[in-house]
Amino acid sequence: MRSNRLQLNTAKTEVIWFASSRRQHQIPQTPLSVGYDTVVPCGVRDFWIYLNLLMWIHVVKTASSCFAVLWQIPSIRRFVSRPTWQTLVASLVLSRLDYGCATLAGRPVTLLDRLQSLLNAATRLIYGRRKYDHVTPQLRELHWLRVPERITFRLATLAYRCQHNMAPHYLVVHQLHWASSVASRQRLRSASTPQFIVPCTSRSTIGDRAFCVTAARAWNTLTPSVQSSESLAIFRRRLKTELFSRSFPD
Repeated sequence: MRSNRLQLNTAKTEVIWFASSRRQHQIPQTPLSVGYDTVVPCGVRDFWIYLNLLMWIHVVKTASSCFAVLWQIPSIRRFVSRPTWQTLVASLVLSRLDYGCATLAGRPVTLLDRLQSLLNAATRLIYGRRKYDHVTPQLRELHWLRVPERITFRLATLAYRCQHNMAPHYLVVHQLHWASSVASRQRLRSASTPQFIVPCTSRSTIGDRAFCVTAARAWNTLTPSVQSSESLAIFRRRLKTELFSRSFPD
């Protein structure tokens, strides 16, 4: 900052500590000294995504805001038609559920179940079902993907964008690499297929949640017909069809 003639504004500066669940007690709670100024540790939001290692704060905040909407909108149910009602619920709930869901890849199943309960509650609201009614047929009728498949959809779409240089430069260049680009894999069978390299990580609970790992795994599980789509629109349509068959197998 000194070399660029900048001055630290502590009123607009935040610091966040990342640590595993076993080391949460080691996180310092005292202000951090930066030169002659001090910065207080706090929770940080980046593009309205609450950042922490397990992402539980983001899940709780998302679920709370969506359930608040589900409690409010029934008051206008009798004034709108069925298609309008379904569109209203989807626009107010699914948009919040899908926003930033790619950051939840590799997170514990208990967190994803919390979001799945939100999706089930929205389905029950549309069809007027009771609290503990089974909603799998209704989810199939609405053609809504389950939460794990929704996360895979976002990751695979971003991987497709990286492949066709439609993603940010730092993702295209530094995150995903083709298996055929590695000299030691030129003679392997994977080199002849559009597969990304899944990097080796030292910690499965932390390293396996990185984008270069989760996006590569999501892409490598797709069928060749989906991977070889001619355009993004065709890819998204084929991808949703494949993930829908995973969510609701016959």
